Amino acid sequence: MGNVSILVVEDEVIVALDIKNCLEDLGYTVTGVAATGKDAVNKAEDTSPDVILMDIALKGDMDGIEAGEIIRKNLDIPLIYLTAYSDEKTLERAKVTQPFGFILKPFDEKTLKCNIEMTLYRHRIEKSRKYNGKSNLIKIFDNIPDAVVVTDSEGCIKHMNPRAEKLTGLNKTDVMGLHINEILDLNNDSSQQMEDPVKKAIEKDVFFDFGERTVLTSWEGRQTPVDIMGTAIKNESQEIICVFLTLIKQATHNDVSNCWKRSYNDF
Repeated sequence: MGNVSILVVEDEVIVALDIKNCLEDLGYTVTGVAATGKDAVNKAEDTSPDVILMDIALKGDMDGIEAGEIIRKNLDIPLIYLTAYSDEKTLERAKVTQPFGFILKPFDEKTLKCNIEMTLYRHRIEKSRKYNGKSNLIKIFDNIPDAVVVTDSEGCIKHMNPRAEKLTGLNKTDVMGLHINEILDLNNDSSQQMEDPVKKAIEKDVFFDFGERTVLTSWEGRQTPVDIMGTAIKNESQEIICVFLTLIKQATHNDVSNCWKRSYNDF
């Protein structure tokens, strides 16, 4: 997605600069950098970014979760939390503000990009579902530049966009109603059994990546290394109306650059 604007909220100057540089290297526009919760709210109101990357542990009277709650109530801007803390108490408190994702520090370029792209897709889908109905959802799925497979909560196929048809070698009319595991032939280097991507999306709400060196084998036998992102789309009652999986063709894992050059032991 072109011309995507992002507000960075991070109170560590060096970390904020690294994130800003990383985002710009990925082709995003950074509308500003905020160091406090109050500054984050003000800059969100002034610049109306497409996405906000919000550090949870901000110094001062208002932390990232409190700022996120204000933004959720007053502005229609999706939040992705940045955090060095993965304890359940912090995450449960943050979930109340309905973020579109969590990124644990330190993180790499691929993690950042996948979370942002998934957030943009999901936000567009939820807005379309709310205001324009099912027909416009199909248009959004079909215009997404990556392969998208849509299922119900049981994993049965409801839609595939043209790129997914090309990647799998299957026609959507032939697979409607089939289970996702019947049409996606996925393998990786792990000796463990592959997870069900639909169950994982429902369990995690949002996930990306499916293990190192995941390969999709098409109906014709063509093998393609892929990254997988998944999210559960819910209605106003928080009932799952569909799960959508995005399959992104990899270059190679070795080609993915790391935009964090140190371990940040102070977190």
